[in-house]
Amino acid sequence: MSESKGARTLDFGAYLRTETVGGMVLLAAAALALVFANTPLSGFYQAVRDFAIGPEALHLHLTIGDWAKDGLLAIFFFVAGLELKRELVVGELADRKAAALPVIAAIGGMVVPALVAFGIGHGSPGASTAWAIPMATDIAFALGVLSLTGSWLPTAARVFLLSLAVVDDLGAIIVIAVLFTDGLSLLWLVTAVVLCVAYWFAQHKRITTPWLYVPLAIAVWIAVHSTGVHATIAGVVLGLLTRVKRDPGEETAPSARLEHRLQPWSAGVVVPVFAFFAAGVPVDGEALTSISQDPISIAVIVGLVVGKVVGIVGTAMIGVKLGLGSKPNGVSWWDLSALGFLGGVGFTVSLLIAELSLTGDAAERAKAAVLIASVLASLLGSALLLIRGRRARRDRSVA
Repeated sequence: MSESKGARTLDFGAYLRTETVGGMVLLAAAALALVFANTPLSGFYQAVRDFAIGPEALHLHLTIGDWAKDGLLAIFFFVAGLELKRELVVGELADRKAAALPVIAAIGGMVVPALVAFGIGHGSPGASTAWAIPMATDIAFALGVLSLTGSWLPTAARVFLLSLAVVDDLGAIIVIAVLFTDGLSLLWLVTAVVLCVAYWFAQHKRITTPWLYVPLAIAVWIAVHSTGVHATIAGVVLGLLTRVKRDPGEETAPSARLEHRLQPWSAGVVVPVFAFFAAGVPVDGEALTSISQDPISIAVIVGLVVGKVVGIVGTAMIGVKLGLGSKPNGVSWWDLSALGFLGGVGFTVSLLIAELSLTGDAAERAKAAVLIASVLASLLGSALLLIRGRRARRDRSVA
């Protein structure tokens, strides 16, 4: 009986690891949040989101929404850090030449939307930090859309989008660390560094017990939170410090084991819970009118829908032209344009930056703009992929 239950749990975990399912759960959580926020249930939704809990002595008396944003999302960033470390050491980004084009495209996909957003929103309250909102690409959402509408594409296309999104995440992490560090505490910073060194040393000594790592990870998170740096950075740092190469006689490396165990929780619980508490914004006629008249909201939409595809495809073309990188095998510029639109699916990290950079109604409008832009970008990317797929099938049938 227990064996059957274990098999079902394993199967469910494997199910949650697929990008399609992760994207669908994310969308379902966001849709549910919109229902709660735009119905008579909005009062209950806001009361739960704003309910504070946690020890005041450690400055952790946070609202449920803040726990989702600062606490749970650290797990998502830990998984992203594990994936980034793996890609850098033994994955697609380990071969610098092979990795060059998605890295170049990712840089363009961050810089151009930021410039577009800054240009449109310049002079508006909050524009000094809100330009960063359209920089990010949501890995789960974008790959979920790709697997639904572009499954016929070669694996190289998925690798390109994944590598681009990973580099995007790294850029977003740096931006969060630089822009949203308020009142840096050197004592807590030193504490966080010492604890991170202890984590690295334990990895170096091949210690594997969770009885050490779980308390140590929590202590690192508390220390980073107390420094004034956004607490999700703790997840990234620990992910990058985790050993990624397998020792002789070792079945799997620690990073692979942790990613295998935590990714379903990240996709099935962490990101949907964050999305549920972050995406609950009003989208009635009045709200949409205010968005259309708000320079920051317009900047976010144009940055994600237009700036992303121009930045990604434009810099990729320049990179290929200059011989700095090569286009993935079997992937046309039409396909790359579709991937560029999918790069405009900001969602998780864009919502986070919107919450960090703005307050009150301005933050609500910006988050609504992120939702609108992510939907538009996914629809445009899907349309290009479906058209291209239809043509590819027709060409094969003629041949």
